[in-house]
Amino acid sequence: MGQALLLEYEDVLGREPVFRKCPLSVAERSELFEAFLSVCDWVHVYYLWRPNLRDEGGNHVFELAVASGAEAIVTNNVADFRSADLRFPDLRVLAPRDALRDLI
Repeated sequence: MGQALLLEYEDVLGREPVFRKCPLSVAERSELFEAFLSVCDWVHVYYLWRPNLRDEGGNHVFELAVASGAEAIVTNNVADFRSADLRFPDLRVLAPRDALRDLI
């Protein structure tokens, strides 16, 4: 977890229309988020790798993955991440279904 990603998650959690049909209350969502954060490792990004993704907002996710030594980025936005100008051969970009398949 890094600062930019934390701020993005907090922003999304504050968007009530996103959770209109969510069965969890605001307090329950907050508790779930706190539980998630409790198992995250904080990573400081010291270098900006700017892979020039189509969606500029995704660059920080890429940088966090590189800084943390992640093996994969799991996203529904696979096409944007694979079109990056800067590539790291050991960092895979997977759709959630493919990541789950790898775990089984």
